[in-house]
Amino acid sequence: MSTLVLTAKLFAPPPRSDALPRPDLLARLSAGLQRRLTLIAAPAGYGKTSLASAWVAGCGRPVAWLALDAADNDPARFLAYLIAALQTVAPTLGSDVAALLQSSQPPTIAALLPPLLNQIAALPQPAILVLDDCHVLDAEPVGQALTALVEHLPPALHLVITARADPPLPLARLRARDQLTELRATDLRFTRAEAAAFLTGVMALDLTADDVAALEERTEGWVAGLQLAALSMQGRQDTRAFIRTFAGDHRYILDYLVDEVLQRQPAALRQFLLQTAILDHLHGPLCDAVTGQAGGGARLEALQRGNFFVLPLDDRRQWYRYHHLFADVLAAQLLAEQPDHVAELHRRASLWYEQHGAPADAIRHALAAQDHPRAADLIELAAPALVQQRQEATVLGWYKALPDALLRCRPVLSVGYAGALLACGEIARVEERLRDAERWLGHAAEGADQTEHSPAAPVVRDAAAFRRLPGAIAVYRAAQALALGDVPAAVDSAGRALDLMAEEDPIWSGAATALLGLTYWASGDLEAAYRLFAAGLARLREAGNIADAIGGAIALADIRVTQGRLREAKRIYEQGLQLAADSGAPQLRGTADMYVGLSELAYERGDLPAAAQHLQRSQAQGEHTGFPRHPYRWRVALAHIRAAQGDLDDALDLLQEAERRYVGDFFPNVRPVAARRARLWLAQGRLDEAIGWARERGLSAHDAPGYLREFEHITLARVLLAQAASELAGSALPAAVGLLDRLCAAAEAGARADSLIEILALLARAHQLRGDAPAALASLARALTLAEPEGYIRLFVDEGPAMAALIQAQSAARGAQSDSLQPYRVLLLAAFDRVGGAPDAHDEPAVLHAALERSHAFVEPLSERERAVLRLLRSEMGGPEIARALVISLHTLRTHTKHIYAKLGVSSRRAAIRRAEELGLL
Repeated sequence: MSTLVLTAKLFAPPPRSDALPRPDLLARLSAGLQRRLTLIAAPAGYGKTSLASAWVAGCGRPVAWLALDAADNDPARFLAYLIAALQTVAPTLGSDVAALLQSSQPPTIAALLPPLLNQIAALPQPAILVLDDCHVLDAEPVGQALTALVEHLPPALHLVITARADPPLPLARLRARDQLTELRATDLRFTRAEAAAFLTGVMALDLTADDVAALEERTEGWVAGLQLAALSMQGRQDTRAFIRTFAGDHRYILDYLVDEVLQRQPAALRQFLLQTAILDHLHGPLCDAVTGQAGGGARLEALQRGNFFVLPLDDRRQWYRYHHLFADVLAAQLLAEQPDHVAELHRRASLWYEQHGAPADAIRHALAAQDHPRAADLIELAAPALVQQRQEATVLGWYKALPDALLRCRPVLSVGYAGALLACGEIARVEERLRDAERWLGHAAEGADQTEHSPAAPVVRDAAAFRRLPGAIAVYRAAQALALGDVPAAVDSAGRALDLMAEEDPIWSGAATALLGLTYWASGDLEAAYRLFAAGLARLREAGNIADAIGGAIALADIRVTQGRLREAKRIYEQGLQLAADSGAPQLRGTADMYVGLSELAYERGDLPAAAQHLQRSQAQGEHTGFPRHPYRWRVALAHIRAAQGDLDDALDLLQEAERRYVGDFFPNVRPVAARRARLWLAQGRLDEAIGWARERGLSAHDAPGYLREFEHITLARVLLAQAASELAGSALPAAVGLLDRLCAAAEAGARADSLIEILALLARAHQLRGDAPAALASLARALTLAEPEGYIRLFVDEGPAMAALIQAQSAARGAQSDSLQPYRVLLLAAFDRVGGAPDAHDEPAVLHAALERSHAFVEPLSERERAVLRLLRSEMGGPEIARALVISLHTLRTHTKHIYAKLGVSSRRAAIRRAEELGLL
C-alpha cells in the first residue's frame, strides 16, 4: 500500500484579489532570497500564510508549497510530503528516495536526506520551498531532519518557514552567518495606515480616523483581531459604541468577537461551521458526510468569498481549511454546545475516509470518536502496510491509544503491537503483548462485530493473520531474544516459527527461515546459518521481495568470509549488485554495504587501490543505500586501509568514529571496535593500553573458547605474545600458546577457516619466540595450506617482518622447492618486499594475484645477487657492462643469468624481464 498524498496540502493558497497590498514586507522577502532561510514567525492571526502566498505568487521563481499538519510528525510521512511538494517544481526529483520509503526496509530519514539534497542541488533554476504552519511539528526525529535540511540546503533552493513559534533550528548561528531573514509579529502587525485601508477599503466600513485609531491601538495591529472586529461591525448602526466597549487583551478579544460573529449567523450556517470544526481539511463531499446535509462544496466556496476565515488549498477550490485560530474557537464552541455529538461527527468522518482509501485519517477520527472497536478493525488491516513504509511511530501511537481490555481480546492486534514495539526499540513490553495473543491460541475467531470486551472468543478482522498467529508470535519471540542477546532462546523460537509457518506463505516462512539462520550464525554454526538464511532469502525472492533478497546477500557473504571462502563471498556481493541493477534499482538498500564488503576482500587480497575504490563507490551510493550498521562498517574498512598505509593515528580516529556510529541489529558483531583498537595499540607499541583493554573486558587466557568472543580472545593472544616479546611477563608465552591451541581446536571444529588461519599464523609466531622452529614451520604450513586457495595476502603481510622471516625460512628449507605452496610463498614474499617496513597502498601492485596464477614454474626464490643481476638485465646494458657494474667476472654473470632463467622458467633475457614484472619482482 502506498502512502496517500493529499494534493491539497501541496498548493499555495491563491492571493485574494481584495487583499491589502504590503509592498514593504514583500520587498524584504525578495531581498532575503540571497540568504538560506526566511522565517515568518508570529502568533495566530497575523497573516503569515497570506503574506507568504502573496509573495510567492509574484516572486518569479518556481515554488513548492507544503501545508503541514500534526500527522506530519511521522518522519516517513514528512519526507514523503516534502518530496511530493518538491515534485510540483521538478516532477522526477526524489523519485528514487520516495521509492525507498515504500520498501519493506526503508532507510532512516537521516540517511535519505543527503541524496535528496544532492538532487535539489541539481535543479535547473533556483526555486522556493515553503513549509507552512511549521509549529505543528514537535517530533524530535522530524526536527532533526528539518535542521539537517536547513544546514545543508543547496543554493538552488530557498526555504521559507511560517510558524507560530520558533522552530527547533540553529537560528543564532544562521543569524551570525547572515543566512536568515526574519519577519516577526512587530513586522506583520498592521500600521495605522494599513489598518485604515483594511477596515475602510477591504471590509468596506464607514469609520472615522479616530475609530480606526482606537481599533488599531486596542488590537495592536493584530490582523485577525481587526478582521473579527470588522465582521462584528458589519450591519451595525452603532459602530462607535461597539468600538468604545471593545477592550481587553488578546486572550479575551477572540472569545468575545467569535461569540458576536457566530451569534449573528443563520442557524444552518452556524451548525455547519460547528460540525465541520472537527476536520483538518474541508472538502464538499466530506462535509456532507459529516453534517448529513448536501451542498457542502457550495457553502465552502461562499464562506471563502465572504472573508469567513476559510482558505482554499488547491487551484480547483476542492479542498479548504479554516483559519487555525477560527478552527480552534469553533472546536471549543462545539464541545461546549454539543459535547454528546462530537463523537458521532468523528465517526462519520472516519467512515468517509475509510471509503475513500485514506485509512490513516479514518483511524485518527475513529480514535477521536473513542470508537475503539472500529479503530481496532482499521488498524488491524492497515498497520502492516504502514509498518513496511517505516511509519512504525504512527502505528505504535495508535496501538497505545487503544484500551488494554480491547487489546487483550484482539490477538492479531496484540502481535502487531509487539512488532511495532520491537521496531521502535521498546523491548520491555513485547512479552506482555505476545502473552496477550497467546491466550487465544486454540480458540475459534469471531467476527469484528462481537462485543468489545467479550472474553468468550478472540475478535479478529484479518482471518489470515489470525491463522498465522502462532508462527508470528514465535518470529517475534526470536527477534526479541536476539535483541536481548539470548541466543539459545532465539534458536528455540526461530525453530518453532519455522515449524509453524505454512509453506504456502512465502513471506512469513521465508522470514522465519532467515531468522533461524541468524540464530545459528550467532551461535557459531556457520554452515547451518548459511543454509537456512539462503533458503529464507530464496523464499522472499520467490514472493517478489527483491529488496530483502538483495540486502540479505550481505549476511551470506559475511558468513562465507568467516568460513574463509573469500572467492565465494566476492561472487555473492557481485551477484547482489547485479540483481539490484537488473531490478532497475541499483541503489536499493544494501548496495552500499556490498561495496564495503568488496573493499574488505580487495584489502585481504593485497589490492589496496581497489579496496579504496570500492569504498568510494559505496560513498557515492549514499548512506541511504546502506543498512543501519553501514556507517560503522565503512569507517572500519577505511581504518584498515589507513593502517596499511602507515597512518595508525588516523586509523584510530576512524575506529573511534565507527564506534560512535555503531547501531546494533540482529547480525552478530563478533569483531568489536575495542578489540580492533587494541590491535592498533599493539602496532604502535602501546602495550600497556592493550593490556588495560584485556583487563577491562575481563579476558583470561584460561577462558573457554566461543564464537562470539573469538576475535577478542585472538586479540588477547596477540597481547600475550607482545608481552612475551618484550619480556614483561615470563608466563605470557606459555599462556599464549595454550590459549591459541584451544582457539585453534574450536575454530577448526566450527569450520571458521578465517579465524583458523590467523590463529595458526600466531601459533607459528609463538613457536618462533619459543625457539621451536619445526613447530613454527608446521603451524605456518597449515596456515598457508588453508589460505592459498582463497588468496589471502594481508593477513600474513600485516604480521610484519617476523612473519616474512618465517615464510623465507620455510621457502629455503630442504624440499620446499618442490612444495606446491612454493609459488604462494613467493607471492607473499613479493608482497612483503613491496610494502617493506611501512605499508603503502600505492606500492601494492594489483597484479599480485594474476602473478600467482602464472607462477607455478617458479620453484625457488632469487638470491640477493640474482635480484641485482635481474635489475640490470632490465636496463640497456650489455653483459660485460653489467659484470663491471657488479664487480664480477663475465663467467659469474653468465652463471647467475642461467640460474635466473631456470628459476623463472624462461629461456631469454626479454622473457625473464617480462616474467619478473608479472611476479612483482621488478
